[in-house]
Amino acid sequence: MHSAPKGQAEFIVLVALLTAMVAMSIDTMLPAIGQMARELGAANPNDQQHILTSFFVGLTVGTLIYGPISDSTGRKPAILVGLAIYAIGSLLCYVAEDFFTILAGRAMQGFGAAAPRVVSMAMVRDGQAGNAMARIMSFVMSVFMLVPILAPAVGQLALWAGSWRSIFAGFLVMGLIAATWLALRQPETLPRRKRAHFNLPGLWAAAMETLTTPVTLGYTLAVGCIFGAFVCYLSSSAQVFQVQYNQGDAFALWFGGLAVAIAAAMIVNGKLVMKLGMRLLSKWALRGFIVTSALFLLLSLATGGHPPLWALGLYFFVNFFCSGMIFGNYNAMAMEPMGHIGGMAAAVTGFISSLIAVATGGIIGQFYTGSVTPIALGFAILGCCAWIFSEWAERNR
Repeated sequence: MHSAPKGQAEFIVLVALLTAMVAMSIDTMLPAIGQMARELGAANPNDQQHILTSFFVGLTVGTLIYGPISDSTGRKPAILVGLAIYAIGSLLCYVAEDFFTILAGRAMQGFGAAAPRVVSMAMVRDGQAGNAMARIMSFVMSVFMLVPILAPAVGQLALWAGSWRSIFAGFLVMGLIAATWLALRQPETLPRRKRAHFNLPGLWAAAMETLTTPVTLGYTLAVGCIFGAFVCYLSSSAQVFQVQYNQGDAFALWFGGLAVAIAAAMIVNGKLVMKLGMRLLSKWALRGFIVTSALFLLLSLATGGHPPLWALGLYFFVNFFCSGMIFGNYNAMAMEPMGHIGGMAAAVTGFISSLIAVATGGIIGQFYTGSVTPIALGFAILGCCAWIFSEWAERNR
């Protein structure tokens, strides 16, 4: 493979940094959320989950806004505004002395991080096409796969070296570096002649078309269900591994090892999707998700909500492998009929699926009481809901 031109290589690294900010902002702090919640006076142990879900709430709202705004203002101003909000949220979390302040700061972080997450992909589409775009996206996805594996270890190292506040100092520095790099080194990718006025009626029309197109709506709802299971896992994983299974600092190793399943699924899906098709692959992956959740639920009930640690790890690994196969395929199928309003539709479908994920994942996580049974039951229910929505979508194709 030929090396990328110098300018393109810098662009690839910048886009990778921008897209990795969301995952870094979630996964790096997982080892610390229990300590944070205790120090800041959370009322009960499950309240620590709100430190994750508040970030997702901000991210969900931002997902709907930044894409259409960047079509009007240009890519750089939209991202820079988002990075400024992200930096303010990071600083607010760093100085927080009570639980409400940390939640407000996390929501600001999520809202700000939505800009680099959404608009950086638009930057790639603006200036690249065909093989060049595929090459950049493949590199970005490789970074995406590495972050969940490595980020918790980074957070654990920060805890050993200082306190949980140092993690937010790191987020602040990361945001400032990204903003400075973008402002000084990256040219605007959307020239003025190609910009469109912010189109609120167009956004509303895209929302209505999304809600009235069965294929798009069905697969969007299905993505929300599977994503909801993952949000539940993210928000409760520290309690499960660190407290229930007494893994302590080894939690970072467990989380990183399980994240390998999603990376492996993306690789396998990429190799098989052209041969077998995304519908067949995602259908069998969803069946695997439901069956493993049902079997693990039975095991959890039989063991009083505390199955062996090896069984828990195996269940999550298989479940996340299935989820990784489902995510990309379902998103692609949801967007199939939306080519004529791709940008607006992506914003709307992303908002709807994230909203469902935050609501369902947050609710299921609150039922955690030192037993993994509610998590297994929630995963099984969400898998069945995803199956119902995807079947409805297919029958109304």
